[in-house]
Amino acid sequence: MFRLWAKEFKDNKMLQDMVVENDCTQQTRTEKVFAAIDEICYSFDLSKPIWLHHNIEEFRRIDKTRFTSDNFIDAIAFDYLEIHVIEEDDSSFYV
Repeated sequence: MFRLWAKEFKDNKMLQDMVVENDCTQQTRTEKVFAAIDEICYSFDLSKPIWLHHNIEEFRRIDKTRFTSDNFIDAIAFDYLEIHVIEEDDSSFYV
């Protein structure tokens, strides 16, 4: 089971959060992350964030990153969106 937790923050207060689960064994880890972000953005009514170099490096290192206004084309009504992998199946860990 792959689970990704998304949290939206403004002024150090969580506005909303959700956990996306994916148990498809045919998808790579990257596909699972992008599918989860698609679902989160649809649920939170957001445009998809742009992955900057520091987001990619941080996510690779600690399975967690923050998307600020620099990552979105549209204006956002919060300070940042944080995503964090909270569970990962062994089959997609190193893909």
